Amino acid sequence: MNKFLYLASQSPRRRQLLEQIGVHHELLLPGADEDAEALEVVHANDLPQSYCARVTAAKLDAALARLAARGLPPAPILCADTTVAVDDLILGKPADAADAARMLGLMSGRSHRVITAVAVADATRRAAALNISQVEFAPLSAAQIARYIASREPFGKAGAYAIQSQAAAWIVKIAGSYSGIMGLPLFETASLLEQFGFEF
Repeated sequence: MNKFLYLASQSPRRRQLLEQIGVHHELLLPGADEDAEALEVVHANDLPQSYCARVTAAKLDAALARLAARGLPPAPILCADTTVAVDDLILGKPADAADAARMLGLMSGRSHRVITAVAVADATRRAAALNISQVEFAPLSAAQIARYIASREPFGKAGAYAIQSQAAAWIVKIAGSYSGIMGLPLFETASLLEQFGFEF
């Protein structure tokens, strides 16, 4: 059984979720010489699910190269990416307050998809999974959106919100994985990690 894995993610939520299922992990974060944001660029004709899987695979490739370059002890590496989509429109991390307001306005009073891809690799194998959940927002007023943006909560979050924040008050219903909406679907993650010798 593996004692630990490397988590190639800066998300404190992903760390918390791995801790929840008892997975010991160490961070394997990009160095100053890496342009991690460039991996998340949306290409023309990208569809949300394939985009999310592609970004996660690219993050994993970068993390494998990072592990080799740093000469760290071998262990599996876990990467993930979360994408929010309204129909086929990909909503990434908002660039500014106006962009956050645009995204929240698009989701107001309707359902959107939260897609999280997870990928794990070691020196000899690689495995990936995709989780898709549906989230329905109540109709939002301009004042509600403005208050939420003023809290600074939308920034750095795909779709300009986090389910474990004040925005939870707007969620009429979810269908899917709560942990997936947070950024790491635990059922799929555990299933992948079992292939690498972890036990749950």
